[in-house]
Amino acid sequence: MSPYRTFSLIFVFICLRFSLTTVSQTFYLDHVCSTNKTFTANSSFQSDLTTLLSSLASPNTANTEFYNTTVAAAGASGGHDTVYGLFMCRGDVSLQVCHQCVVDATNRLPSECRFSKAAIIWYNECMLRYSNQSFFSAMATRPITGLYNTANMTDQASFMRLLYRVVNETADVAAKPGLGKKNYATKEVNISESQTLYCLAQCTPDLSPEDCRMCLSDVIGNLDWCCEGKDGGRVLNPSCNVRYELYPFYGSGYQPVVPAPAPAAAVSPPANSSEPLVKEKGQSSPTIVIVVVSIIGSGIVFGFTYYLLKRRIKRNRRDALRQEYFGSEGTTLEPLQFSLATIEAATNQFSQENSFGRGGFGHVYKGILSNGREIAVRRLSKVASQGAEEFKNEVLLIAKLQHRNLVALLGFCLEEQEKILIYEYVPNRSLDYFLFGLEPMEF
Repeated sequence: MSPYRTFSLIFVFICLRFSLTTVSQTFYLDHVCSTNKTFTANSSFQSDLTTLLSSLASPNTANTEFYNTTVAAAGASGGHDTVYGLFMCRGDVSLQVCHQCVVDATNRLPSECRFSKAAIIWYNECMLRYSNQSFFSAMATRPITGLYNTANMTDQASFMRLLYRVVNETADVAAKPGLGKKNYATKEVNISESQTLYCLAQCTPDLSPEDCRMCLSDVIGNLDWCCEGKDGGRVLNPSCNVRYELYPFYGSGYQPVVPAPAPAAAVSPPANSSEPLVKEKGQSSPTIVIVVVSIIGSGIVFGFTYYLLKRRIKRNRRDALRQEYFGSEGTTLEPLQFSLATIEAATNQFSQENSFGRGGFGHVYKGILSNGREIAVRRLSKVASQGAEEFKNEVLLIAKLQHRNLVALLGFCLEEQEKILIYEYVPNRSLDYFLFGLEPMEF
């Protein structure tokens, strides 16, 4: 199998592997940890929390989009010995992606919120939350986070009026009572012939219709803070979230967004909130930076690997051809071997402007190496068998002999049917005289 065929197979394998590994890829958005309620390392709470997270991410939950559970120490009746947790996946993602998101969240959250007794983490595909206080079926509007796209709409005022109308209609559907309903809805309307607005609203299914709509009203009211005039954005809190874009983002992939800037004043949880989480608006992680840097980094690594592999293949082919051509003496000639790319660059692709002579077996060109050294390049004809034999003999002979009456042989090139001799450039007649026995031509 040729080296190029081998590389092609490796390239196809890498692409296939990358495509397979990105099918279930999830995208982290943000997290918040409690700072005023913590636990100590190796405590019973830590053990209970580990059990809770394992339960949330277990295969038993792989067939559901919403799940809550509790873990209590033996003999405990509640309070600080009990850990409450839940996850909710976005209403349009597959169960496979949902479960992968929950697994990723349970793996990441303990390292992000070490020793916190309450925490929440948002992904594009799911949300996961735990606390030492019961929060099931209770609306929580803090902490809150917002993310937005960088592009602005042309007519921002008109767009925001349309956005508020459509997103409120979407929220009405999401909060509408229904048996087995997921509290999830999407809606789209045409802005113009070329633009369509897509909206999404979702609450945790354990909320009542009234609490769901109230929660959605809260996040909709924060769209002006987060995303005023932007062509896409979202606001999320522990119990609900809304999002809008100018492309069909639900059910068809993900577009990263950047964090919303922090407002002049921090927004704290209501005084009667039981959540011990504290988060200022706009303190979101730079999702777009992470995604873009990862893509660029992967491209650089792949490109550099491709370059090195291609360079090694070419070098191996040059070495094999040299050994085949010169036999056992080929090894000693390696320091004299030039690459064809180097010679082409030195002679400007063997341009007519650089040509200044022709002998019995080919042309002679003047060239300049990258270090500024002037050279004479004798390019033998590809069809002259006598010239090929002369090439071989001259390399072997002149490489061993140096004389003041001989033009110094600097090296040779043997690549892609090219046979080239590289000499020291000798001005004022000597070069042409030694090579051809002719009077020098003006250059």
